[in-house]
Amino acid sequence: MKEKKFVEVCFTPQDYDYFKGRFEIVVVIDVLRATSAICSAFNNGVNSIIPVSTIEEALEYKQKGYLVGAERGGEIVPGFDFGNSPYSYMTPELKGKDVVLSTTNGTRAINIAKGAEKVVIGSLVNLQALIDWLLAQNKNVVCLCSGWKDNFNLEDTICGGAICEALLASGQYTSDDDSSVAAKYLYLSSMDNYMGFLKSSSHRRRLKRLNLNEDIKYCLTPNQMNVIPILHGNRIINS
Repeated sequence: MKEKKFVEVCFTPQDYDYFKGRFEIVVVIDVLRATSAICSAFNNGVNSIIPVSTIEEALEYKQKGYLVGAERGGEIVPGFDFGNSPYSYMTPELKGKDVVLSTTNGTRAINIAKGAEKVVIGSLVNLQALIDWLLAQNKNVVCLCSGWKDNFNLEDTICGGAICEALLASGQYTSDDDSSVAAKYLYLSSMDNYMGFLKSSSHRRRLKRLNLNEDIKYCLTPNQMNVIPILHGNRIINS
């Protein structure tokens, strides 16, 4: 009988040390909005994205002539070309370009995970394509939720739970950790109405105050694209 692989869900980047080194594939999730924006960018034909953790790094790239997106607290950092709205990456001017991105949570989580064998970008917008890709890899998977400033958040956990549920249902995977059980049941409770379930979530309320309802709707609409963004060195490319 073929040995099953493991799939687990890590709630926040500060919990990642517990999982580090035990999983060949890390799926980084930041539903609202970094990983949704990254998927949107590749769906629009962006060549690569360089994720950086700090504004200082982002500034260095901007001074070299790169197009740079920077977001903190849900808003565009003054002086940069755009933030992390998925709609910012749908313009024809970005097709074929190399773009730099720094966000409050998502790009930091990507860089925390970069020592893994493979780091792949996940969100609800590429959910089914990602699940199919993970099943084809047949390797141990941990879903790393970006959270909010190292705190738990609902939307990333739900997305991780969706991935976990699908891989477990395939019969190829098993799971040990209660975090994964919790994520799975949060997903099952919310799957018929993400918008309603997340109505009171902290980050949805944060973005709503910034009049970003269209971004929220976009990011919570699953299976819009088939992109599989993967980190290669310091750049994300579409596999």
